[in-house]
Amino acid sequence: MLYDALITASRRHDSLDDVRSDALGRVRWLVDLLERQRADSRRSMGHEHEHLQSRAAGAATRAEIDSRLAACTDEEGRAAALCLMLAARFDGTGPWLYDAEIGSLLSRVRGWTPDEVAVMLLRATEYDKGYRFADALGAALNTAEQLDAEGHRAVLPWLRHAHARLMDVTVEAYRRTSLAQRLRALLASADEAYIPEGVLPAHAPWAAPLNDRAKGAPTPELARFIRHLASLSGPRPTQRWRRTCLELADAACARDLAADVLRALAEGDLLCSEGSGTHADWLHGEYHYHYLVHQNDGDLARGAVWAAALTGGAGAVRHLGTLVLRTGGPGRDGTENPKLAGAAVNALAETGDPSSLEVLWRLRSQIRHRALRKQLDTALTTAAAKQGITAQQLIERSVPDHGLAADGSLERQLGEHRVRVAIEEAATVRLTYTRPDGTTTRTAPAVLKDGFPDQLRELKALAKEVRATLSGERARVEALLSTGREWPYDEWCRHYRDHPVTGTLVRGLIWEFRDADGEWAAVAPMAAPDGRPVRVRLWHPIRASTEEIRAWRERLVTARLRQPFKQAFREIYLLTPAEQQTGVYSNRFAAHIVHYRQLYALFKERGWQANFLGPYDGGHHGQARAEFADGEWRACFHHEPAADDYDGYSHEHAATDQVRFERRDGRRWREVPLAEVPPPVFSEAMRDVDLFVGVTSIAADPDWTDRGEDRYAGYWRTATFGELTASAEVRREALARILPRLRIADRCALDGRFLTVRGDLRTYRIHLGSANVLMEPDDAYLCIVPSRGRPNGKVFLPFEDERLSLILSKALLLAADKKITDSTILHQIQRSA
Repeated sequence: MLYDALITASRRHDSLDDVRSDALGRVRWLVDLLERQRADSRRSMGHEHEHLQSRAAGAATRAEIDSRLAACTDEEGRAAALCLMLAARFDGTGPWLYDAEIGSLLSRVRGWTPDEVAVMLLRATEYDKGYRFADALGAALNTAEQLDAEGHRAVLPWLRHAHARLMDVTVEAYRRTSLAQRLRALLASADEAYIPEGVLPAHAPWAAPLNDRAKGAPTPELARFIRHLASLSGPRPTQRWRRTCLELADAACARDLAADVLRALAEGDLLCSEGSGTHADWLHGEYHYHYLVHQNDGDLARGAVWAAALTGGAGAVRHLGTLVLRTGGPGRDGTENPKLAGAAVNALAETGDPSSLEVLWRLRSQIRHRALRKQLDTALTTAAAKQGITAQQLIERSVPDHGLAADGSLERQLGEHRVRVAIEEAATVRLTYTRPDGTTTRTAPAVLKDGFPDQLRELKALAKEVRATLSGERARVEALLSTGREWPYDEWCRHYRDHPVTGTLVRGLIWEFRDADGEWAAVAPMAAPDGRPVRVRLWHPIRASTEEIRAWRERLVTARLRQPFKQAFREIYLLTPAEQQTGVYSNRFAAHIVHYRQLYALFKERGWQANFLGPYDGGHHGQARAEFADGEWRACFHHEPAADDYDGYSHEHAATDQVRFERRDGRRWREVPLAEVPPPVFSEAMRDVDLFVGVTSIAADPDWTDRGEDRYAGYWRTATFGELTASAEVRREALARILPRLRIADRCALDGRFLTVRGDLRTYRIHLGSANVLMEPDDAYLCIVPSRGRPNGKVFLPFEDERLSLILSKALLLAADKKITDSTILHQIQRSA
């Protein structure tokens, strides 16, 4: 009989055996109904007629069970709940759990005794399946939470056992956190000085300061502080949690303890999966790796990070920045931990120390993780609000100067040598070593490597940091072209013109200054405005007349001024009649065939976010997005796989499609007609798309004709020598100014879409868009695969343009075609002659 089997199976030879037996005896009727239900279930496995009969009988038995349970008194209801817990899957048969019945009983019965609760807790820990364990433990905790403090002390051994089991069993993270918090609250009620087993990781190096204090000087205040740290389940705590944290830290004298834990997280040793196990339940495999924090200890680690930030102030900033890079940066020494990195990012914004702004800004240029970048933006905004300024103002005020002088340089004397770190031409950061005799070198002398290794290492690290800041500033200042922002003159001087890093870029650009009468006047690079301006803004050619643009371009070429990015020669993209007709989308750059991997890499380089095309859900249609005008506008560039050319990792080619625009509407984006997009935003976005297509199109691939017959051959022939884009038109105008200054000027002429070059053997036509070459008189294609770089490094270019350099290098080569020694090129020329 089931009753006898349950009595036997529930015997543990402990002090609770009588409690279990009494409970089963009080609801003997329930045991009999459960036995009948099990018999009905077995009969349902027979013939169809028996199956229908057993189903009907089973429904009647279930209804009787529900009816009898609903009529139970509190005492009988508690016994029934214990009976159901003991009967659930006790012999490997029958239902796993009587969830509905137990839940209904627990919602209404009262008067639980400590012994009954102990039976519930012990039975819950006997389930081996994680989700079943969690369900049963949750039910048992519902009963334990009805006890008073004295009752909690009575069941303390079983609460401790349940907590230890929870740390060992595989349970979903969100359920583990909830159950652990409930258990720890009950344990604290029973013993304020008790730190539950598993709260402090025993062998994690970062937790050593906590373990040492807990073993050496345990106090109720310390236990409350540690339990509070472990209660932080999210990346950003509530204001109540922060206030309580400060109170508990002071009560436990734990401010230094929090700082020590943060230092260990930022600089301490890692754990190895080979000796300590994997850091997450979902990760399996034979290989080993290193990690900082196990998933079960994430809440405690995040709590410690926030405690250190709240109590340490300026002293915590450096370690917080190091922790972000260690767990979420490109050079991390263990597995990434975005949750811990995110907590450190958010904590940086709350330290209240000005140095945290510099760290946040530096991290913004180093972190590539998409979610962390969003958190960094939020952190910068939060820090800005604390100081009463906009996020944009905060960013420009947070650019580190790295201790450089106003001209962007720093010098150190190491023995008899002088070492100089300097920004040169707003594009390069160089280390220069000056010997005692005054000569210079870019290679560190052996005497410095041997005599000053630490100082040399610091200077090299400084140069690396300056390069990162310079690169980030170049991208940020260039992005200002889409914003139309204005600055008070004094503020602009302080944060732009006179900044050691930003100033090297700013001084090479054209700026507009407004006087007291409201008149704007553009001023040349390196020049100072007249009088005392009131406002400043970055000059954009889209606001200038054609004559003004031409004058600026001529001035830059004549003065040989190379801008940090293309400004005077910047392409302008205006709305076309076709785009006015389509309304909400542009097909200007649609229907191009591009190298997909190259396109995706360029998306990342230019700061566009895009999904990766592939044979999986969501991988058959691509959308690349980028924000403009300080995040108020967003451009969407659609693309898709060009054909069935999947190679096991990605598609080889993609076909381009529409460009659409969206405006920020609160926390959402709303699609808008092209006519409503501000001209600078439209122009800057379309310029990027033109770059994507121009660089990655197969029309720009000089080796394409070697493929023989190809399904894209028609596109290649049309696109490679087709009409010029806006970028190619600017290239044409630049060539018109550069060519007269070259030694081959008399052999070159601009003819529509081509640069015509007269050699001694043939006459050549170089397309200004693709840089591909045709040979007269029959327009035979000449394949030249050049090396990268500017032609001989001797031709001045007013802006960086790899295609322009390529065209000039081909022109210089072909103008002296008699001197060509490359047999591949000579064979093509002679064959077509």
